[in-house]
Amino acid sequence: MNLKYTKNGTEDLENAFLWYERQRNGLGFAFLECVEAASNGILLFPEMYEKVYGNFRRCLIRRFPFSIFYTVEQSEIIVHAILDNRINPEKWPK
Repeated sequence: MNLKYTKNGTEDLENAFLWYERQRNGLGFAFLECVEAASNGILLFPEMYEKVYGNFRRCLIRRFPFSIFYTVEQSEIIVHAILDNRINPEKWPK
């Protein structure tokens, strides 16, 4: 399976990276490493993570208060959002 980001997913990742990098030089890259580790887990076991709404699944990112929201399609995994865990769940992808 392949992992594909939607436009929103890509923007979420870029925004979080830039925010962390502004906080401390190199922290954005540490965030990206944790996102990559979580993405690898999703690729290995895509149905392991809980469904939170409809077909949307949520994978928590280690060390950072963010989650990856994705769906499992026939031939690929689609990342729809990477969101701060502190936001209102009503703003999660639907």
